[in-house]
Amino acid sequence: MPDEEVPEVEVPDVGEPDVKASGIEEAVAVAFRAEWGQVVATLIRVTGDWDLAEECAQDAFAQALDRWRRDGVPRRPGAWLTTTARNRALDVLRREAVGVAKLREVAVLAGDEPYDDRGGSAYDDEDASGVRDDRLRLIFTCCHPALPIEARVALTLRTLAGLTTPEIARAFLVPEATMAQRLVRAKRKIRNAGIPYRVPPAHLLPERTAGVLGVLYLLFNEGYAATSGADLVRRSLCAEAIRLARVLARLMPDEPEVLGLLALLLLHDARRHARVDDAGELVTLEDQDRGAWDRAEIDEGAALVESALRRGSPGPYQIQAAIAACHTTAGTAEETDWADIAALYGELARLVPSAVVRLNRAVAVGTAEGPEAGLALVAELEREGELTDYHLLPATRADLLRRGGRPAEAAEAYRQALELVENEAERRFLEKRLAECGA
Repeated sequence: MPDEEVPEVEVPDVGEPDVKASGIEEAVAVAFRAEWGQVVATLIRVTGDWDLAEECAQDAFAQALDRWRRDGVPRRPGAWLTTTARNRALDVLRREAVGVAKLREVAVLAGDEPYDDRGGSAYDDEDASGVRDDRLRLIFTCCHPALPIEARVALTLRTLAGLTTPEIARAFLVPEATMAQRLVRAKRKIRNAGIPYRVPPAHLLPERTAGVLGVLYLLFNEGYAATSGADLVRRSLCAEAIRLARVLARLMPDEPEVLGLLALLLLHDARRHARVDDAGELVTLEDQDRGAWDRAEIDEGAALVESALRRGSPGPYQIQAAIAACHTTAGTAEETDWADIAALYGELARLVPSAVVRLNRAVAVGTAEGPEAGLALVAELEREGELTDYHLLPATRADLLRRGGRPAEAAEAYRQALELVENEAERRFLEKRLAECGA
């Protein structure tokens, strides 16, 4: 490589220390949830190396633990992390002598970049689609049709949201080793096939849509009902999924399933504040304070799903949004039309023959027609064995047994669910239900 001077990238100045040392870990954790996707997406665009991007992003967050404790939290943590990660990438590229062209790309992006109100760098170049958002480019790259659908979703959750391999494996209900291999193969395929890092032109958008929608749905789902940890809701993931869904809806305004997904996310997010109480304990739908629901999100979501369904091409996300609308537009829990919800789940199960969808239908049928009807459907799922390690299967059976006046059997089912649950808020809720059965 030619002996050429490449300017160092300066880390942005930090403000006065505004977080005590004991709170630095939390500040870094908050920054991780908010900024990981942007940092990794920017580095992938700059370096073209997915593994290097993740490695340098991880290094930047590790440096933050030490630097922020000493100097204080930066005024703009995302800019600090992105610049620090680019410095690390520059060092690696120098050592490995990748080539002066890539070094110049990194050097051009030196400095304290401003970030626009859409979440991307103000210096981002537009691709053929006119979209200036590295994270949306990343999703479409991950969702290239050359990759298997499972790999598309998993890879984006790993690189965009920073979910760990175990978290993604639990979301897919597969072993961790299987998911690790899936991620490795996906990255190798992108590198070897030369898959471009861009939003595709309009005529290629439809073939990528299903994978992109799946990414956004699972991204929101992981935020809305975290698979592990102390918090039931990871707000940053929900917000990122909604933000990207809005961008996609602007990009594809005539796609009913895109509108349906955005409606679904908004209708679920509207109930976010009521899902846990002040002590962080889970509150069931029937017991939630409907006055705490976000009426603006409900109105927008209901209008979106109505607009999508008028197009006469119902799909899974539209149907799920219609189910969510049944819940959020009911004045009280007693006014909820469970028969309509059960029918909608039946249609959803026809379109998406998923065991999880059928489990949700069992809940709806059990509420509309009585616990025994729901238990019969749960028994079918148990015999098939697909949800053996899914804690909501025994939890659903336990709830139906409890409602049916069979506390001893319910208690045993709650114990089975407790052996499988990972989220601490859900664990405490199940323990509370178990105690009630004992009483």
